Amino acid sequence: MARSTPSTRPEVIQSLIDGVDRYNPDNVSILEEYLATQCANKECDAMANLAILKLYQFNAHLTNDQVVNNILVKALTTLPEPDFNLCLYLLNEQMVAEEPVVHLVALQDLIEQARFAEFWRVYEGDDIYKELTSEVVGFEDSIRANIANAVAMTFQSIETENLGSYLHLKGQALSDFVKAQGWSEANGVVSIPVNKDNEAKTTVLTENIKFEQLTKIIGHSNDA
Repeated sequence: MARSTPSTRPEVIQSLIDGVDRYNPDNVSILEEYLATQCANKECDAMANLAILKLYQFNAHLTNDQVVNNILVKALTTLPEPDFNLCLYLLNEQMVAEEPVVHLVALQDLIEQARFAEFWRVYEGDDIYKELTSEVVGFEDSIRANIANAVAMTFQSIETENLGSYLHLKGQALSDFVKAQGWSEANGVVSIPVNKDNEAKTTVLTENIKFEQLTKIIGHSNDA
């Protein structure tokens, strides 16, 4: 499925992405400034950010490690979209092996494996993660929103304690989050409205028997 164009994408960025100028190294600063805007405004434009990494790929001397870091962090906030892996494909082996990227890949693995409680333990357990994500405003809120989407696709009800561990929230903060999602909580259980993803579906099992098999079965029956 093609990614829709963000409504906040400036015309100048649209022109760069659509035209041959996306490969002009003179334009990298424009794209980097746009990334800074995304980081400040809780927005993410994957195509524009991939264009930066492509320019770095062709012009290694332009590479800005902090920009690469921020692009990867923004990509984490869009999971389960494939943005993070698409970014990794545009990095050279040396960059992928460096500690900042290794740390972010570890976070990606935990999210993709739905190990949400462990994600927060790892994230909170090492100051390097707060440092890596410091320039991306609302990083934690974005992760929680994506976890909430995953929960809503999976459960019709979930124990409040478990949900709190998934979101790294408790008390009033958790209650406020639940209410903001349009969910309800009572007696230690959070109820989630039925949707097309979490609705129980009836599965009809059918056994396919080829015509040749059917004639043999009938033949054996007649011989008996």
